[in-house]
Amino acid sequence: MSTWTPVCDLSALDPERGVAALVDGVQVALFLLDDGRVLGVANHDPFSGANVVSRGIVGSRGERTTVTSPMHKQVWDLVTGECLDAAGKEPVDLPAFPVEVRDGVVHVGS
Repeated sequence: MSTWTPVCDLSALDPERGVAALVDGVQVALFLLDDGRVLGVANHDPFSGANVVSRGIVGSRGERTTVTSPMHKQVWDLVTGECLDAAGKEPVDLPAFPVEVRDGVVHVGS
């Protein structure tokens, strides 16, 4: 069973842009998509060691919604956290977090 943590009002998120939230001591990168979904993955970029994924570029690969690292351009699936392009390195997935919006408030599960 997940523990849900309220992190912010949905109105605080801009479409196709990320923000970082601290959930139980872990930084989570949250993205509000144009279709209204809110997705969350770890904000820690395992390739650079920096907490920058929330500053990544939202895009797509086929039917998959992605985020590209602003550091070295690795690409992850925003739904699963799967590394889709490791830019020549060994792929490392990001933890993905369940996200729900209830009464206009974004909650992250852990």
